[in-house]
Amino acid sequence: MTTVRQTHPPFAHGPLDRAAHRRLDEAWLAAAWERARVVVVDDGHILVRPGEPPELVLIEPAQAPAGERFFLGEAEDGTVYFAVAADVEPFEGTQRVTLREVGHVLAELPAGLFITSVALANWHSRHPYSPLSGKLTVAAQGGWVRMTPDGEETIWPRTDPAVIMLVHDGVPGPDGRCLLGFNAQWKRLGATVPRFSTLAGFVEPGESAEMAVAREVLEEVGVHVGEVTYVASQPWPFPGSLMLGFHALATAGAAITVDVEEIAEARWLSRTEIASVLEGGSEEFGLPFPASIAHYLITQWLYA
Repeated sequence: MTTVRQTHPPFAHGPLDRAAHRRLDEAWLAAAWERARVVVVDDGHILVRPGEPPELVLIEPAQAPAGERFFLGEAEDGTVYFAVAADVEPFEGTQRVTLREVGHVLAELPAGLFITSVALANWHSRHPYSPLSGKLTVAAQGGWVRMTPDGEETIWPRTDPAVIMLVHDGVPGPDGRCLLGFNAQWKRLGATVPRFSTLAGFVEPGESAEMAVAREVLEEVGVHVGEVTYVASQPWPFPGSLMLGFHALATAGAAITVDVEEIAEARWLSRTEIASVLEGGSEEFGLPFPASIAHYLITQWLYA
Protein backbone atom coordinates (compact mmCIF):
# COMPACT_ATOMS: atom_id res chain seq x y z
CA MET A 1 0.00 0.00 0.00
CA THR A 2 1.33 3.41 -0.94
CA THR A 3 0.61 6.25 1.45
CA VAL A 4 -1.10 9.16 -0.30
CA ARG A 5 -0.26 12.67 0.83
CA GLN A 6 -3.45 14.55 1.56
CA THR A 7 -3.79 18.17 0.45
CA HIS A 8 -5.92 18.99 3.50
CA PRO A 9 -7.38 17.11 6.48
CA PRO A 10 -10.62 15.19 6.01
CA PHE A 11 -13.75 17.34 6.59
CA ALA A 12 -11.78 20.59 6.18
CA HIS A 13 -13.45 21.50 2.89
CA GLY A 14 -16.87 20.87 1.39
CA PRO A 15 -19.22 22.09 -1.36
CA LEU A 16 -22.38 22.27 0.78
CA ASP A 17 -23.96 25.72 1.14
CA ARG A 18 -25.30 25.91 4.70
CA ALA A 19 -27.79 28.58 3.56
CA ALA A 20 -28.08 30.18 6.98
CA HIS A 21 -30.53 32.75 5.61
CA ARG A 22 -33.11 29.95 5.23
CA ARG A 23 -33.09 28.95 8.90
CA LEU A 24 -35.60 31.60 9.99
CA ASP A 25 -38.01 30.89 7.12
CA GLU A 26 -40.32 28.22 8.54
CA ALA A 27 -42.45 28.07 5.39
CA TRP A 28 -39.38 27.49 3.20
CA LEU A 29 -38.00 24.83 5.56
CA ALA A 30 -41.34 22.98 5.58
CA ALA A 31 -41.50 22.98 1.79
CA ALA A 32 -37.82 22.06 1.49
CA TRP A 33 -38.31 19.06 3.77
CA GLU A 34 -40.82 17.57 1.35
CA ARG A 35 -38.21 17.42 -1.45
CA ALA A 36 -35.11 16.82 0.67
CA ARG A 37 -32.66 13.98 0.91
CA VAL A 38 -32.33 12.81 4.50
CA VAL A 39 -29.45 11.40 6.55
CA VAL A 40 -30.39 9.38 9.65
CA VAL A 41 -27.79 9.75 12.40
CA ASP A 42 -27.73 7.47 15.44
CA ASP A 43 -25.21 8.00 18.24
CA GLY A 44 -22.44 9.03 15.84
CA HIS A 45 -23.33 6.37 13.25
CA ILE A 46 -24.92 6.48 9.82
CA LEU A 47 -25.58 3.93 7.09
CA VAL A 48 -23.45 3.55 3.97
CA ARG A 49 -23.48 1.22 0.98
CA PRO A 50 -20.01 -0.34 0.68
CA GLY A 51 -17.95 0.69 -2.31
CA GLU A 52 -14.97 2.77 -3.39
CA PRO A 53 -15.85 5.26 -2.09
CA PRO A 54 -18.71 4.19 0.19
CA GLU A 55 -22.10 5.73 -0.64
CA LEU A 56 -24.00 7.60 2.05
CA VAL A 57 -27.53 6.21 2.49
CA LEU A 58 -29.97 9.05 1.83
CA ILE A 59 -33.70 8.49 2.15
CA GLU A 60 -36.90 10.24 1.16
CA PRO A 61 -38.67 12.37 3.80
CA ALA A 62 -41.61 9.97 3.83
CA GLN A 63 -39.26 7.17 4.87
CA ALA A 64 -37.58 9.16 7.64
CA PRO A 65 -38.14 8.00 11.22
CA ALA A 66 -39.49 10.32 13.89
CA GLY A 67 -36.81 12.48 15.48
CA GLU A 68 -35.39 15.98 15.63
CA ARG A 69 -34.70 17.42 12.18
CA PHE A 70 -31.67 19.47 11.25
CA PHE A 71 -31.42 21.49 8.04
CA LEU A 72 -27.91 20.82 6.69
CA GLY A 73 -27.94 23.01 3.59
CA GLU A 74 -28.17 23.04 -0.19
CA ALA A 75 -25.85 21.57 -2.80
CA GLU A 76 -24.85 23.36 -5.99
CA ASP A 77 -27.46 21.39 -7.95
CA GLY A 78 -30.23 22.66 -5.64
CA THR A 79 -30.65 19.44 -3.66
CA VAL A 80 -31.65 20.14 -0.06
CA TYR A 81 -30.32 17.98 2.77
CA PHE A 82 -31.68 17.34 6.24
CA ALA A 83 -30.59 15.04 9.04
CA VAL A 84 -32.83 13.22 11.51
CA ALA A 85 -31.55 11.99 14.86
CA ALA A 86 -33.09 8.55 15.39
CA ASP A 87 -32.27 4.88 15.79
CA VAL A 88 -30.92 3.31 12.62
CA GLU A 89 -30.40 -0.36 11.81
CA PRO A 90 -28.59 -1.64 8.71
CA PHE A 91 -30.63 -3.32 6.01
CA GLU A 92 -29.55 -5.42 3.07
CA GLY A 93 -26.59 -3.91 1.25
CA THR A 94 -25.75 -1.35 3.96
CA GLN A 95 -23.41 -0.99 6.93
CA ARG A 96 -23.64 1.09 10.11
CA VAL A 97 -20.39 3.05 10.38
CA THR A 98 -18.62 5.87 12.20
CA LEU A 99 -16.57 8.79 10.92
CA ARG A 100 -13.37 7.08 12.04
CA GLU A 101 -14.13 4.12 9.81
CA VAL A 102 -15.05 5.85 6.54
CA GLY A 103 -14.53 9.61 6.92
CA HIS A 104 -11.24 9.65 4.99
CA VAL A 105 -12.64 7.78 1.96
CA LEU A 106 -15.98 9.56 1.56
CA ALA A 107 -16.34 12.21 -1.12
CA GLU A 108 -16.40 15.79 0.21
CA LEU A 109 -20.18 16.31 0.05
CA PRO A 110 -21.20 13.12 1.91
CA ALA A 111 -18.33 13.62 4.36
CA GLY A 112 -19.64 17.11 5.11
CA LEU A 113 -23.19 15.82 5.54
CA PHE A 114 -21.94 13.09 7.88
CA ILE A 115 -19.85 15.27 10.17
CA THR A 116 -22.40 18.10 10.36
CA SER A 117 -25.18 15.64 11.18
CA VAL A 118 -23.14 14.06 13.97
CA ALA A 119 -22.07 17.45 15.36
CA LEU A 120 -25.61 18.80 15.51
CA ALA A 121 -27.07 15.59 16.91
CA ASN A 122 -24.42 15.50 19.64
CA TRP A 123 -25.06 19.11 20.63
CA HIS A 124 -28.83 18.73 20.75
CA SER A 125 -28.66 15.54 22.81
CA ARG A 126 -26.52 17.30 25.42
CA HIS A 127 -28.60 20.46 25.76
CA PRO A 128 -32.22 19.56 26.49
CA TYR A 129 -32.36 22.30 29.15
CA SER A 130 -31.36 25.93 29.21
CA PRO A 131 -28.08 26.53 31.08
CA LEU A 132 -29.50 29.90 32.15
CA SER A 133 -32.81 28.93 33.72
CA GLY A 134 -33.03 25.14 33.58
CA LYS A 135 -36.13 25.36 31.39
CA LEU A 136 -36.79 22.66 28.81
CA THR A 137 -35.67 23.65 25.29
CA VAL A 138 -36.73 22.57 21.80
CA ALA A 139 -34.91 22.67 18.46
CA ALA A 140 -35.65 25.72 16.29
CA GLN A 141 -34.35 27.56 13.23
CA GLY A 142 -33.80 24.38 11.25
CA GLY A 143 -32.00 22.75 14.15
CA TRP A 144 -29.35 25.44 14.54
CA VAL A 145 -30.59 26.75 17.91
CA ARG A 146 -32.53 25.54 20.92
CA MET A 147 -35.20 27.72 22.49
CA THR A 148 -37.51 27.63 25.45
CA PRO A 149 -41.07 26.98 24.24
CA ASP A 150 -42.05 30.52 25.19
CA GLY A 151 -39.20 31.91 23.05
CA GLU A 152 -37.68 33.65 26.06
CA GLU A 153 -34.24 32.09 25.78
CA THR A 154 -32.13 30.95 22.84
CA ILE A 155 -28.94 28.92 22.97
CA TRP A 156 -26.60 28.28 20.06
CA PRO A 157 -24.31 25.32 19.33
CA ARG A 158 -20.92 25.56 20.99
CA THR A 159 -17.63 24.35 19.57
CA ASP A 160 -14.71 23.70 21.91
CA PRO A 161 -11.32 24.81 20.52
CA ALA A 162 -8.64 22.16 20.99
CA VAL A 163 -5.03 22.10 19.87
CA ILE A 164 -3.39 19.06 18.35
CA MET A 165 0.32 19.20 17.57
CA LEU A 166 3.07 17.20 15.99
CA VAL A 167 6.26 17.88 17.94
CA HIS A 168 9.38 17.35 15.84
CA ASP A 169 13.11 18.11 15.97
CA GLY A 170 13.44 20.05 12.70
CA VAL A 171 16.01 17.61 11.30
CA PRO A 172 15.52 16.98 7.56
CA GLY A 173 15.61 13.59 5.89
CA PRO A 174 15.03 10.06 7.21
CA ASP A 175 16.79 10.71 10.53
CA GLY A 176 14.41 13.52 11.51
CA ARG A 177 12.22 12.52 14.43
CA CYS A 178 8.83 13.40 15.81
CA LEU A 179 7.42 12.85 19.30
CA LEU A 180 4.28 10.73 19.58
CA GLY A 181 2.40 9.44 22.60
CA PHE A 182 0.23 6.45 23.48
CA ASN A 183 -2.83 7.80 25.28
CA ALA A 184 -3.29 6.39 28.78
CA GLN A 185 -7.05 6.09 28.24
CA TRP A 186 -6.53 3.83 25.22
CA LYS A 187 -4.34 1.60 27.37
CA ARG A 188 -6.96 1.51 30.14
CA LEU A 189 -9.53 0.47 27.53
CA GLY A 190 -7.39 -2.57 26.73
CA ALA A 191 -5.61 -1.66 23.49
CA THR A 192 -3.33 -4.61 22.69
CA VAL A 193 -1.15 -2.76 20.16
CA PRO A 194 -0.21 0.78 21.18
CA ARG A 195 -1.44 3.45 18.78
CA PHE A 196 0.98 6.37 18.93
CA SER A 197 -0.46 9.75 18.00
CA THR A 198 0.13 13.46 18.23
CA LEU A 199 -0.39 15.27 21.52
CA ALA A 200 -3.55 17.30 22.05
CA GLY A 201 -5.53 19.27 24.59
CA PHE A 202 -8.22 21.90 25.06
CA VAL A 203 -7.54 25.63 24.95
CA GLU A 204 -8.10 27.10 28.41
CA PRO A 205 -9.80 30.44 29.21
CA GLY A 206 -7.51 33.42 28.60
CA GLU A 207 -5.12 31.34 26.50
CA SER A 208 -4.12 31.55 22.83
CA ALA A 209 -3.86 28.40 20.73
CA GLU A 210 -0.07 28.76 20.59
CA MET A 211 0.11 29.07 24.37
CA ALA A 212 -2.03 25.96 24.69
CA VAL A 213 0.34 24.00 22.43
CA ALA A 214 3.37 24.85 24.57
CA ARG A 215 1.52 24.18 27.84
CA GLU A 216 0.05 20.85 26.78
CA VAL A 217 3.36 19.50 25.45
CA LEU A 218 5.15 20.49 28.64
CA GLU A 219 2.40 19.02 30.84
CA GLU A 220 2.07 15.74 28.95
CA VAL A 221 5.68 14.86 28.09
CA GLY A 222 7.86 17.43 29.89
CA VAL A 223 9.30 18.89 26.67
CA HIS A 224 9.69 22.61 25.94
CA VAL A 225 8.78 23.69 22.40
CA GLY A 226 9.96 26.73 20.53
CA GLU A 227 8.51 27.68 17.15
CA VAL A 228 4.82 26.78 16.83
CA THR A 229 3.38 26.80 13.30
CA TYR A 230 -0.31 26.55 12.41
CA VAL A 231 -1.04 23.90 9.74
CA ALA A 232 -4.80 23.31 9.37
CA SER A 233 -8.02 22.68 11.30
CA GLN A 234 -10.62 19.94 11.39
CA PRO A 235 -14.09 19.74 12.95
CA TRP A 236 -14.29 16.73 15.26
CA PRO A 237 -17.74 16.24 16.83
CA PHE A 238 -16.83 13.94 19.72
CA PRO A 239 -18.68 15.57 21.25
CA GLY A 240 -18.06 19.02 19.69
CA SER A 241 -14.47 20.11 19.09
CA LEU A 242 -12.60 22.12 16.50
CA MET A 243 -9.11 20.66 16.23
CA LEU A 244 -6.51 23.36 15.52
CA GLY A 245 -3.49 21.58 14.04
CA PHE A 246 0.11 22.71 14.59
CA HIS A 247 3.71 21.64 14.09
CA ALA A 248 5.93 22.48 17.08
CA LEU A 249 9.73 22.50 17.15
CA ALA A 250 11.65 20.96 20.05
CA THR A 251 15.29 20.17 20.76
CA ALA A 252 16.39 16.94 19.09
CA GLY A 253 16.26 14.04 21.53
CA ALA A 254 14.81 16.12 24.36
CA ALA A 255 14.20 13.99 27.44
CA ILE A 256 10.63 12.78 27.89
CA THR A 257 8.80 12.75 31.22
CA VAL A 258 5.22 11.61 30.77
CA ASP A 259 2.18 12.56 32.82
CA VAL A 260 1.01 9.00 33.50
CA GLU A 261 -2.61 10.14 33.89
CA GLU A 262 -2.57 11.34 30.29
CA ILE A 263 0.15 9.44 28.45
CA ALA A 264 1.06 5.77 28.92
CA GLU A 265 4.21 6.06 26.82
CA ALA A 266 5.87 8.59 24.48
CA ARG A 267 8.67 8.09 21.97
CA TRP A 268 10.82 9.96 19.50
CA LEU A 269 10.24 8.19 16.14
CA SER A 270 12.20 8.70 12.94
CA ARG A 271 10.74 9.32 9.50
CA THR A 272 11.99 5.86 8.55
CA GLU A 273 10.01 4.27 11.41
CA ILE A 274 6.88 6.27 10.63
CA ALA A 275 7.04 5.39 6.94
CA SER A 276 7.46 1.71 7.79
CA VAL A 277 4.27 1.69 9.88
CA LEU A 278 2.28 3.57 7.24
CA GLU A 279 3.40 1.09 4.60
CA GLY A 280 2.35 -1.84 6.78
CA GLY A 281 5.87 -2.91 7.70
CA SER A 282 5.55 -2.87 11.48
CA GLU A 283 3.33 -4.70 13.95
CA GLU A 284 4.98 -3.11 17.01
CA PHE A 285 2.70 -0.08 17.10
CA GLY A 286 0.04 1.72 15.12
CA LEU A 287 -0.59 5.30 14.03
CA PRO A 288 -3.73 7.50 13.98
CA PHE A 289 -6.73 6.67 11.82
CA PRO A 290 -6.53 8.25 8.32
CA ALA A 291 -9.74 10.23 9.03
CA SER A 292 -8.00 12.20 11.80
CA ILE A 293 -6.06 15.44 11.56
CA ALA A 294 -3.35 13.69 13.60
CA HIS A 295 -2.70 11.44 10.60
CA TYR A 296 -2.59 14.50 8.35
CA LEU A 297 -0.09 16.33 10.59
CA ILE A 298 2.19 13.28 10.66
CA THR A 299 2.15 12.76 6.89
CA GLN A 300 2.73 16.47 6.20
CA TRP A 301 5.88 16.26 8.34
CA LEU A 302 6.90 12.91 6.85
CA TYR A 303 7.00 14.26 3.30
CA ALA A 304 8.42 17.70 4.17
